[in-house]
Amino acid sequence: MASGDIVPIALGLTKGDLVTLWAPRWRDGDDEWQAYLGHEEDLYGFESVAELAAFIRTNAENDLVDHPAWKIIAGLSAAELEPEEQYVFDLVGVPELAADDPDPEIVSELEETLEMVRNIGDVCELDTVTKFFGSHPVLGALPGGVSAFAGTEGEELWDQIGAAIAKDWDAVLDAIDSVVSIPEVDADAVAVAEAELLAAEENIVDAEDVAEGDDEIETVDLDEDDEEDEELSFWHEVGIDPVKIVTSEGTLFTLRCYVDDEPIFLGTEGSITVFPSERTLARYLADDHEHDLVRVSTYSEVQTAAVDGSLEVEVDEENVYVLPGLADDLGSGPKAVDTDQLDLAVELFTDAADYADDDSVESALAVSTPLGWYVSYLLNPDPTRLAPNPPFAAEAEQWKALEVAFEARLTKE
Repeated sequence: MASGDIVPIALGLTKGDLVTLWAPRWRDGDDEWQAYLGHEEDLYGFESVAELAAFIRTNAENDLVDHPAWKIIAGLSAAELEPEEQYVFDLVGVPELAADDPDPEIVSELEETLEMVRNIGDVCELDTVTKFFGSHPVLGALPGGVSAFAGTEGEELWDQIGAAIAKDWDAVLDAIDSVVSIPEVDADAVAVAEAELLAAEENIVDAEDVAEGDDEIETVDLDEDDEEDEELSFWHEVGIDPVKIVTSEGTLFTLRCYVDDEPIFLGTEGSITVFPSERTLARYLADDHEHDLVRVSTYSEVQTAAVDGSLEVEVDEENVYVLPGLADDLGSGPKAVDTDQLDLAVELFTDAADYADDDSVESALAVSTPLGWYVSYLLNPDPTRLAPNPPFAAEAEQWKALEVAFEARLTKE
């Protein structure tokens, strides 16, 4: 989640499960703001995503219209306004959470839900909510995680949290319910949004059917053909891939694999070691070096092949990343962009950032940012989505910044 986002959220309230929008803290000059979809004293909630989408598209009188990301959120398809799992907060269920045993999931969910309640209290100036947190400092133990509730003292601390919630939570819910209102929404706009959601759901089902069909065809083919003819390459067998990266300064090579879906590169501490040719990479692999791939169980096979001279560094097409020109193409408009190369570049930037435990790429490409919305439009075509409008100079500069940040992660040998 980047600074300046607007995020769809779901709130479980006494009035029911409602969806709305939340704008986390953002800066406007010297001022810092936080807001929810609403107007004056009211926080707006909607019984369905279709109603939320319809309201966003037809209402220009609310507290978020001046937010820097409002035009982006207003251009999203209805399906993109579905709250993600981490943004679903069951306020009614808080006492039940606090009465449960403090395992990691319970503690995390309770802490995140209470933090959202605190935010609502601050934005809506609810004295009851402010008093609740001020009267129960024991709630400050939740961000410490499940370890804070280990042992006898930890159990007593958890019991104190449960007692505080049991005593005052009804008043907190009443205070929030008092400011939540459900606006009327244009029926025609709701019907359009409902059709978008239905179409998106059917597309998912169709894709699943196609995938299942492909699996069946593949199984038949394998039964009919001699499976022994399907020999995996050395690199596929060890589960490590040579990678070719074309940058502004030339062509570079490295290695990457995935362990439990987490990317690991040839490198250390988030820095990726790269080489000007396949031969120099192979020579490097023949020697002993400290890097993160050493921890991969099959890496020893790579080193053995490098030592005996049998190792051939061959890069599959799907592991070739061409970065130069993408920023200029993005600046020229959607028709100028090679979406295949863009998709690969997003994969590479994301993998490199994940490898370094850095969420900056994820934040920059969030669909609620101008660049993220533009990239999502290109990579996830949706006929119900409004096309982005030029100029695209800002988005091109933001992409260029991602490219520069990626290249800064590379250490040349």
